[in-house]
Amino acid sequence: MSAICPECDSVLDIDEDEVDLDDELTCSECGSLLAIASLSPLELEAVDEDDLDDEDDEDDDEDDDDEDSDEDDDVDDDDDDD
Repeated sequence: MSAICPECDSVLDIDEDEVDLDDELTCSECGSLLAIASLSPLELEAVDEDDLDDEDDEDDDEDDDDEDSDEDDDVDDDDDDD
């Protein structure tokens, strides 16, 4: 089945049996990051890459918090050994 790139209006040939809602792909013509917005009819939407960067930053912050907690646990363990 075909879908239209929302960024450059190119017709993209996509096998709808191989994609699911919210799957991401790249336009072969303009290189835009796209997501499956609808399966019937097959529609694409542009993914805001700035939002992806923000989500990555949030994930990194959560990982840092986890590491801090681990470090605190290590300090407590050191005190018990004395």
